[in-house]
Amino acid sequence: MNALPSSAGFGAALQAAHDAAGAQHYPEGTLYVVATPIGNLADITLRALHVLAQVADAIACEDTRHTQQLLRAYGIDRPGAQMLAAHQHNEAEAAQVVVARLQQGQRIAYVSDAGTPGVSDPGARLVAAVRAARLRVLPLPGASSVTTLVGASGLVGGEAEGTGFVFAGFLPNKAAERERAIQALAAEARPVVLLEAPHRIEALARALAVLGAREVTVGRELTKQFEEIDTVPAKALASWLSASPQRTRGEFALVLHPLAEAADGSGPDAEAQRVLRLLLAELPTKAAVKLAADITKAPRNALYALALQWKGEDQSA
Repeated sequence: MNALPSSAGFGAALQAAHDAAGAQHYPEGTLYVVATPIGNLADITLRALHVLAQVADAIACEDTRHTQQLLRAYGIDRPGAQMLAAHQHNEAEAAQVVVARLQQGQRIAYVSDAGTPGVSDPGARLVAAVRAARLRVLPLPGASSVTTLVGASGLVGGEAEGTGFVFAGFLPNKAAERERAIQALAAEARPVVLLEAPHRIEALARALAVLGAREVTVGRELTKQFEEIDTVPAKALASWLSASPQRTRGEFALVLHPLAEAADGSGPDAEAQRVLRLLLAELPTKAAVKLAADITKAPRNALYALALQWKGEDQSA
């Protein structure tokens, strides 16, 4: 997160939050799931400020010290007794504490360290427990690295073919499991969103190189002072990172671009891609393509182009 500014800079925002959201209804016995900025502190919503400052009886959070620092940056003062730790290591136990308080009629806000809770952050188990107790969950939408980078990629929505995308989040830590996950995603025709931490980004880049010329849009330090967004072939991602020592620092979101379509606009379907992937693991490219075309009836030229893309070969070779 950016260096925290003086709380004086948000005095007007707190007043605006009260004016805009103060008259709205905030039911008792409700868990308020509050999105917080992923970098730029000004990306907080007015309703979030109002709930955190004046509505919530307590705030459950991933890291109480981090959240206290965040609140103070906005000029919000909450005593320690009103802060509840609810992170990945104690989420089940913390959920029971939150449920008990909600049953007493309290309003509890939940925030993760940054972004939207429950999206590759703690929060999902807490929400599930509250719902299982037949209590209300009220989401306050806001910043998310997932939607931030998808919106900047130009790959989803509008006139793009197929408006969906796949959110894969953080891939497995172990190299073999990560490689298997990438092999499975390689046949995905839709954009795929990945998240990664700075200490693992180089390992992910090396693993993604198997996708060859398939493009990846990488977002580093999104919304922060040194934000970078660039698009490179998967095989060149490791080189992009090594071009500057700064590039392996900060949090990462990545969008794996959809598979290139055949020249006639009709790319191989998911089953044809799966068969081709299996055959390429055992046979030379031309033999794998011929057999995949015979089995699936997919156009041979489309399969061959796809195989070249996966292998990162020169189309003219």
